[in-house]
Amino acid sequence: MNAVSWLNSEAFTVFGQHIKWADMIGNLIGLVALALGWRRSIWTWPAQLLAGAILFVAFASAHLSGSAGKQLVVIVVALWGWQSWNRGKQQAQDGSLAVRFATWRERGVLIGAAALGTLAVGGLFTLVPSLSWDPWPDAYIFVGTIVAMYAQARGMVEFWFAWLLVDLVGVPLNFANGFAFSGFVYIIYGALVLWGMRDWWLRTRTPALEGATA
Repeated sequence: MNAVSWLNSEAFTVFGQHIKWADMIGNLIGLVALALGWRRSIWTWPAQLLAGAILFVAFASAHLSGSAGKQLVVIVVALWGWQSWNRGKQQAQDGSLAVRFATWRERGVLIGAAALGTLAVGGLFTLVPSLSWDPWPDAYIFVGTIVAMYAQARGMVEFWFAWLLVDLVGVPLNFANGFAFSGFVYIIYGALVLWGMRDWWLRTRTPALEGATA
């Protein structure tokens, strides 16, 4: 059995749900990446890259082109984000990055890109059914991931909101397509996202608070 076949094989069954190795390993690494992102550690990017590579194998085998494409986006954006954080002028010595809220203009661009992108990708998946078994939710997840990771690479607090919106669709889609571990882990993601959102929001206020007490 080669590595790809092993990753797509069943690890165990829980609550009647069949858990695949790729689904489990990729999502566990993804959880680590999310926790590192919350800490604003640069190591979030190599962790996201590795998780994306493993989950790509899982989703590609299930004919979920949007979810598989999402992992390719994760890999590409992880490389870009890694480079971006490395050269960030506001980056601290501990490998963390200063964060901020997006401007209203940036928020409008993110929302517009998400809406138009979902319509375009969903339309493509509908025209070519072999690309995806669930075209519209698959397209939503694919485009939402691009928006979320772009915002993360730019140090925008809004990236946490984007992840929450992706998870709302990702959880039922994963359960429906046999990726139970992804479904379970996405619920944990939700809790970590809320925690990370609060931490980043507080960090945007830190410079102002320090200035007020100076």
